[in-house]
Amino acid sequence: MTRFDVLTVGNAIVDIIARCNDQFLIDNKITKAAMNLIDAERAELLYSRMGPALEASGGSAGNTAAGVANFGGRAAYFGKVAEDQLGEIFAHDIRAQGVHYETKAKGTFPPTARSMIFVTEDGERSMNTYLGACVELGPEDVEEDVVADAKVTYFEGYLWDPPRAKEAIRECARIAHANGREMSMTLSDSFCVGRYRGEFLDLMRSGTVDIVFANRDEALSLYETEDFDTALTLISADCKIAAVTTGKDGAVIVRGTERYVVDAHPIEERVDTTGAGDLFAAGFLFGYTQGRTLEDCGKLGNLAAAIVIEQIGPRPMRSLSEAAKEFGLL
Repeated sequence: MTRFDVLTVGNAIVDIIARCNDQFLIDNKITKAAMNLIDAERAELLYSRMGPALEASGGSAGNTAAGVANFGGRAAYFGKVAEDQLGEIFAHDIRAQGVHYETKAKGTFPPTARSMIFVTEDGERSMNTYLGACVELGPEDVEEDVVADAKVTYFEGYLWDPPRAKEAIRECARIAHANGREMSMTLSDSFCVGRYRGEFLDLMRSGTVDIVFANRDEALSLYETEDFDTALTLISADCKIAAVTTGKDGAVIVRGTERYVVDAHPIEERVDTTGAGDLFAAGFLFGYTQGRTLEDCGKLGNLAAAIVIEQIGPRPMRSLSEAAKEFGLL
Protein backbone atom coordinates (compact mmCIF):
# COMPACT_ATOMS: atom_id res chain seq x y z
CA MET A 1 0.00 0.00 0.00
CA THR A 2 1.20 3.50 -0.84
CA ARG A 3 0.42 6.41 1.46
CA PHE A 4 -1.01 8.55 -1.36
CA ASP A 5 -2.84 7.87 -4.61
CA VAL A 6 -2.04 11.21 -6.22
CA LEU A 7 0.38 14.02 -5.37
CA THR A 8 -0.21 17.24 -7.30
CA VAL A 9 2.22 20.15 -7.66
CA GLY A 10 1.16 23.59 -8.81
CA ASN A 11 0.65 27.29 -8.36
CA ALA A 12 -1.26 27.89 -5.10
CA ILE A 13 -3.80 30.52 -6.12
CA VAL A 14 -6.93 32.05 -4.60
CA ASP A 15 -9.53 32.69 -7.32
CA ILE A 16 -11.61 35.89 -7.29
CA ILE A 17 -14.53 35.16 -9.61
CA ALA A 18 -17.00 37.67 -11.07
CA ARG A 19 -19.44 37.71 -13.97
CA CYS A 20 -19.02 40.13 -16.88
CA ASN A 21 -19.99 40.60 -20.53
CA ASP A 22 -17.75 40.27 -23.57
CA GLN A 23 -17.45 44.05 -23.89
CA PHE A 24 -15.81 44.20 -20.46
CA LEU A 25 -13.09 41.82 -21.71
CA ILE A 26 -12.55 43.96 -24.82
CA ASP A 27 -12.46 47.23 -22.85
CA ASN A 28 -9.90 45.79 -20.42
CA LYS A 29 -7.79 44.02 -23.07
CA ILE A 30 -8.38 40.58 -21.54
CA THR A 31 -7.80 37.56 -23.82
CA LYS A 32 -10.97 35.47 -23.58
CA ALA A 33 -10.75 31.84 -22.40
CA ALA A 34 -7.02 32.13 -21.63
CA MET A 35 -4.80 32.43 -18.57
CA ASN A 36 -3.25 35.90 -18.75
CA LEU A 37 -0.22 36.52 -16.52
CA ILE A 38 -0.33 39.98 -14.91
CA ASP A 39 1.75 42.07 -12.52
CA ALA A 40 0.73 43.50 -9.13
CA GLU A 41 -0.31 46.87 -10.60
CA ARG A 42 -2.67 45.31 -13.16
CA ALA A 43 -4.03 42.96 -10.50
CA GLU A 44 -5.05 46.00 -8.43
CA LEU A 45 -6.58 47.72 -11.49
CA LEU A 46 -8.68 44.72 -12.53
CA TYR A 47 -9.78 44.08 -8.95
CA SER A 48 -11.01 47.69 -8.72
CA ARG A 49 -13.12 47.17 -11.86
CA MET A 50 -14.67 43.85 -10.84
CA GLY A 51 -18.30 43.54 -9.92
CA PRO A 52 -19.47 41.48 -6.92
CA ALA A 53 -17.04 38.59 -6.58
CA LEU A 54 -16.70 35.17 -4.98
CA GLU A 55 -13.35 34.16 -3.44
CA ALA A 56 -12.44 30.49 -3.68
CA SER A 57 -9.20 28.57 -3.32
CA GLY A 58 -8.09 27.46 -6.77
CA GLY A 59 -4.93 26.81 -8.72
CA SER A 60 -5.12 24.06 -11.34
CA ALA A 61 -3.28 21.28 -9.48
CA GLY A 62 -4.86 22.29 -6.16
CA ASN A 63 -8.29 21.79 -7.71
CA THR A 64 -7.19 18.37 -8.97
CA ALA A 65 -5.95 17.31 -5.51
CA ALA A 66 -9.21 18.47 -3.92
CA GLY A 67 -11.14 16.51 -6.57
CA VAL A 68 -9.19 13.30 -5.94
CA ALA A 69 -9.91 13.63 -2.20
CA ASN A 70 -13.59 14.33 -2.91
CA PHE A 71 -13.78 11.00 -4.77
CA GLY A 72 -12.37 9.29 -1.67
CA GLY A 73 -8.77 9.10 -2.90
CA ARG A 74 -5.67 9.91 -0.85
CA ALA A 75 -4.23 13.17 -2.14
CA ALA A 76 -1.26 15.43 -1.35
CA TYR A 77 -0.25 18.84 -2.68
CA PHE A 78 2.88 21.00 -3.02
CA GLY A 79 2.39 24.73 -3.66
CA LYS A 80 3.70 28.01 -2.23
CA VAL A 81 1.69 30.68 -0.42
CA ALA A 82 2.70 33.70 1.66
CA GLU A 83 2.04 34.31 5.36
CA ASP A 84 -1.04 36.44 4.69
CA GLN A 85 -4.83 36.20 4.75
CA LEU A 86 -5.19 34.64 1.29
CA GLY A 87 -2.44 32.15 2.16
CA GLU A 88 -4.33 31.11 5.29
CA ILE A 89 -7.54 30.73 3.27
CA PHE A 90 -5.80 28.54 0.70
CA ALA A 91 -4.16 26.29 3.31
CA HIS A 92 -7.38 25.94 5.29
CA ASP A 93 -9.47 25.07 2.25
CA ILE A 94 -7.19 22.40 0.80
CA ARG A 95 -6.65 20.72 4.19
CA ALA A 96 -10.40 20.83 4.86
CA GLN A 97 -10.84 18.78 1.68
CA GLY A 98 -8.65 16.07 3.25
CA VAL A 99 -5.51 16.85 1.22
CA HIS A 100 -2.04 16.55 2.79
CA TYR A 101 -0.50 20.04 2.51
CA GLU A 102 2.65 20.99 4.42
CA THR A 103 4.56 23.32 2.05
CA LYS A 104 6.18 26.04 4.17
CA ALA A 105 4.73 29.53 3.65
CA LYS A 106 7.17 32.19 2.44
CA GLY A 107 7.13 35.48 4.41
CA THR A 108 4.66 38.22 3.51
CA PHE A 109 6.16 39.42 0.22
CA PRO A 110 5.47 38.65 -2.52
CA PRO A 111 1.88 38.03 -1.40
CA THR A 112 -0.15 34.88 -2.07
CA ALA A 113 -1.12 34.49 -5.73
CA ARG A 114 -4.56 35.50 -6.87
CA SER A 115 -6.43 35.09 -10.15
CA MET A 116 -9.15 37.49 -11.23
CA ILE A 117 -11.50 35.27 -13.21
CA PHE A 118 -14.18 36.84 -15.38
CA VAL A 119 -17.02 34.53 -16.39
CA THR A 120 -19.02 35.59 -19.45
CA GLU A 121 -22.63 34.73 -20.24
CA ASP A 122 -21.57 31.63 -22.22
CA GLY A 123 -19.91 30.20 -19.08
CA GLU A 124 -16.39 30.70 -20.46
CA ARG A 125 -13.72 31.81 -17.98
CA SER A 126 -10.91 34.30 -18.65
CA MET A 127 -8.17 34.23 -16.03
CA ASN A 128 -5.84 37.07 -15.03
CA THR A 129 -3.22 35.68 -12.69
CA TYR A 130 -0.71 37.44 -10.45
CA LEU A 131 1.72 34.66 -9.45
CA GLY A 132 3.05 36.37 -6.31
CA ALA A 133 4.46 33.83 -3.84
CA CYS A 134 4.09 30.99 -6.41
CA VAL A 135 7.41 31.99 -7.97
CA GLU A 136 9.17 30.97 -4.74
CA LEU A 137 8.35 27.24 -5.12
CA GLY A 138 11.64 25.38 -5.53
CA PRO A 139 13.36 22.02 -5.03
CA GLU A 140 13.66 22.65 -1.28
CA ASP A 141 9.84 22.33 -1.12
CA VAL A 142 9.87 18.76 -2.44
CA GLU A 143 8.95 16.35 0.36
CA GLU A 144 10.87 13.30 -0.79
CA ASP A 145 8.90 10.82 1.32
CA VAL A 146 5.59 12.07 -0.12
CA VAL A 147 6.76 11.76 -3.75
CA ALA A 148 8.19 8.29 -3.07
CA ASP A 149 4.90 7.19 -1.52
CA ALA A 150 2.48 8.56 -4.18
CA LYS A 151 1.34 6.32 -7.04
CA VAL A 152 1.22 9.29 -9.44
CA THR A 153 2.76 12.77 -9.15
CA TYR A 154 0.90 15.26 -11.32
CA PHE A 155 1.93 18.82 -12.15
CA GLU A 156 0.54 21.70 -14.15
CA GLY A 157 2.21 23.12 -17.26
CA TYR A 158 1.67 26.56 -15.73
CA LEU A 159 4.61 25.73 -13.43
CA TRP A 160 6.93 26.41 -16.34
CA ASP A 161 6.21 30.15 -15.88
CA PRO A 162 7.85 30.60 -12.43
CA PRO A 163 11.58 29.81 -12.87
CA ARG A 164 12.56 27.57 -9.94
CA ALA A 165 9.53 25.30 -10.12
CA LYS A 166 11.10 23.44 -13.05
CA GLU A 167 13.88 22.27 -10.74
CA ALA A 168 11.28 21.04 -8.25
CA ILE A 169 9.44 19.07 -10.95
CA ARG A 170 12.61 17.43 -12.24
CA GLU A 171 13.47 16.43 -8.66
CA CYS A 172 9.97 14.97 -8.22
CA ALA A 173 10.40 12.97 -11.44
CA ARG A 174 13.75 11.61 -10.27
CA ILE A 175 12.32 10.46 -6.92
CA ALA A 176 9.07 9.10 -8.43
CA HIS A 177 10.76 6.99 -11.09
CA ALA A 178 13.43 5.76 -8.66
CA ASN A 179 10.57 4.37 -6.56
CA GLY A 180 8.64 2.83 -9.46
CA ARG A 181 5.99 5.57 -9.50
CA GLU A 182 4.58 7.56 -12.43
CA MET A 183 4.68 11.24 -13.45
CA SER A 184 1.81 13.10 -15.06
CA MET A 185 1.28 16.61 -16.37
CA THR A 186 -1.42 18.80 -17.84
CA LEU A 187 -0.52 21.09 -20.74
CA SER A 188 -2.71 23.69 -18.94
CA ASP A 189 -3.41 26.22 -21.72
CA SER A 190 -2.72 26.56 -25.46
CA PHE A 191 -0.83 29.83 -24.82
CA CYS A 192 1.27 27.99 -22.22
CA VAL A 193 2.00 25.33 -24.85
CA GLY A 194 3.06 28.07 -27.24
CA ARG A 195 5.57 29.37 -24.70
CA TYR A 196 7.10 25.98 -23.82
CA ARG A 197 6.34 23.61 -26.72
CA GLY A 198 9.90 22.30 -27.06
CA GLU A 199 10.34 21.72 -23.33
CA PHE A 200 6.97 19.98 -22.99
CA LEU A 201 7.76 17.64 -25.89
CA ASP A 202 11.15 16.89 -24.34
CA LEU A 203 9.49 16.01 -20.99
CA MET A 204 7.27 13.52 -22.80
CA ARG A 205 9.83 12.03 -25.20
CA SER A 206 12.51 11.67 -22.51
CA GLY A 207 10.15 9.65 -20.30
CA THR A 208 10.17 12.31 -17.56
CA VAL A 209 6.37 12.38 -17.92
CA ASP A 210 4.28 9.21 -18.38
CA ILE A 211 0.67 10.48 -18.51
CA VAL A 212 -0.37 13.69 -20.29
CA PHE A 213 -3.63 15.64 -20.03
CA ALA A 214 -4.67 18.18 -22.65
CA ASN A 215 -7.72 19.65 -24.28
CA ARG A 216 -8.23 19.63 -28.03
CA ASP A 217 -6.75 23.12 -28.60
CA GLU A 218 -3.67 22.32 -26.50
CA ALA A 219 -3.03 19.08 -28.39
CA LEU A 220 -3.32 20.87 -31.73
CA SER A 221 -1.01 23.64 -30.51
CA LEU A 222 1.56 21.14 -29.21
CA TYR A 223 2.02 19.62 -32.65
CA GLU A 224 1.27 22.79 -34.63
CA THR A 225 -1.41 21.05 -36.65
CA GLU A 226 -5.08 21.68 -37.42
CA ASP A 227 -5.84 17.97 -37.76
CA PHE A 228 -7.00 16.42 -34.48
CA ASP A 229 -6.41 12.85 -35.62
CA THR A 230 -2.80 13.71 -36.44
CA ALA A 231 -2.35 15.26 -32.99
CA LEU A 232 -3.75 12.12 -31.33
CA THR A 233 -1.44 9.86 -33.33
CA LEU A 234 1.61 11.96 -32.43
CA ILE A 235 0.80 12.31 -28.74
CA SER A 236 0.21 8.55 -28.42
CA ALA A 237 3.76 8.00 -29.69
CA ASP A 238 5.28 10.57 -27.32
CA CYS A 239 3.92 9.37 -23.95
CA LYS A 240 2.58 6.26 -22.23
CA ILE A 241 -1.02 7.54 -21.89
CA ALA A 242 -2.73 10.73 -23.08
CA ALA A 243 -6.19 11.92 -22.07
CA VAL A 244 -7.49 14.65 -24.38
CA THR A 245 -10.75 16.42 -23.54
CA THR A 246 -12.98 17.54 -26.39
CA GLY A 247 -15.53 19.84 -24.71
CA LYS A 248 -19.15 18.83 -25.22
CA ASP A 249 -17.99 15.70 -27.07
CA GLY A 250 -16.24 14.28 -23.98
CA ALA A 251 -12.70 12.92 -24.21
CA VAL A 252 -10.37 10.65 -26.16
CA ILE A 253 -7.93 8.41 -24.28
CA VAL A 254 -4.93 6.97 -26.13
CA ARG A 255 -2.35 4.39 -25.09
CA GLY A 256 -0.11 3.18 -27.90
CA THR A 257 -2.45 1.90 -30.60
CA GLU A 258 -5.45 1.81 -28.23
CA ARG A 259 -7.98 4.64 -28.56
CA TYR A 260 -11.11 5.16 -26.46
CA VAL A 261 -13.75 7.79 -27.21
CA VAL A 262 -15.67 8.60 -24.02
CA ASP A 263 -18.89 10.62 -24.35
CA ALA A 264 -19.36 13.70 -22.19
CA HIS A 265 -21.51 13.40 -19.09
CA PRO A 266 -24.77 15.33 -19.65
CA ILE A 267 -25.19 18.71 -17.97
CA GLU A 268 -28.30 20.81 -17.39
CA GLU A 269 -26.63 24.24 -17.54
CA ARG A 270 -23.12 25.42 -18.46
CA VAL A 271 -22.60 27.89 -15.59
CA ASP A 272 -18.82 28.27 -15.26
CA THR A 273 -16.05 26.25 -16.93
CA THR A 274 -13.45 27.20 -14.28
CA GLY A 275 -11.79 23.99 -13.09
CA ALA A 276 -13.39 21.67 -15.67
CA GLY A 277 -10.06 20.33 -16.96
CA ASP A 278 -8.68 20.11 -13.43
CA LEU A 279 -11.62 18.00 -12.29
CA PHE A 280 -11.44 15.79 -15.37
CA ALA A 281 -7.84 15.01 -14.36
CA ALA A 282 -8.99 14.34 -10.79
CA GLY A 283 -11.59 11.81 -11.86
CA PHE A 284 -9.26 10.15 -14.35
CA LEU A 285 -6.35 9.86 -11.91
CA PHE A 286 -8.61 8.64 -9.11
CA GLY A 287 -9.83 5.85 -11.39
CA TYR A 288 -6.34 5.12 -12.70
CA THR A 289 -4.85 4.74 -9.21
CA GLN A 290 -7.72 2.40 -8.27
CA GLY A 291 -6.87 0.12 -11.20
CA ARG A 292 -9.89 1.00 -13.34
CA THR A 293 -9.98 0.65 -17.15
CA LEU A 294 -8.98 3.68 -19.21
CA GLU A 295 -12.58 3.98 -20.41
CA ASP A 296 -13.85 4.06 -16.81
CA CYS A 297 -11.17 6.62 -15.93
CA GLY A 298 -12.49 8.82 -18.74
CA LYS A 299 -16.06 8.42 -17.49
CA LEU A 300 -15.05 9.43 -13.96
CA GLY A 301 -13.21 12.44 -15.37
CA ASN A 302 -16.17 13.52 -17.48
CA LEU A 303 -18.52 13.16 -14.50
CA ALA A 304 -16.36 15.40 -12.30
CA ALA A 305 -15.98 17.98 -15.07
CA ALA A 306 -19.74 18.05 -15.64
CA ILE A 307 -20.45 18.61 -11.95
CA VAL A 308 -18.04 21.54 -11.63
CA ILE A 309 -19.33 23.18 -14.84
CA GLU A 310 -22.81 23.40 -13.28
CA GLN A 311 -21.64 25.66 -10.42
CA ILE A 312 -19.61 28.80 -9.79
CA GLY A 313 -16.08 28.03 -8.57
CA PRO A 314 -13.46 25.37 -9.32
CA ARG A 315 -14.08 22.82 -6.54
CA PRO A 316 -17.29 20.76 -6.51
CA MET A 317 -19.67 21.48 -3.67
CA ARG A 318 -21.29 18.05 -3.90
CA SER A 319 -19.74 14.67 -3.14
CA LEU A 320 -18.04 13.20 -6.20
CA SER A 321 -17.94 9.73 -4.66
CA GLU A 322 -21.71 9.83 -4.08
CA ALA A 323 -22.30 11.09 -7.63
CA ALA A 324 -20.09 8.32 -9.04
CA LYS A 325 -22.09 5.72 -7.09
CA GLU A 326 -25.35 7.27 -8.31
CA PHE A 327 -24.24 6.81 -11.94
CA GLY A 328 -22.86 3.32 -11.40
CA LEU A 329 -19.20 4.31 -11.73
CA LEU A 330 -18.15 3.24 -8.22
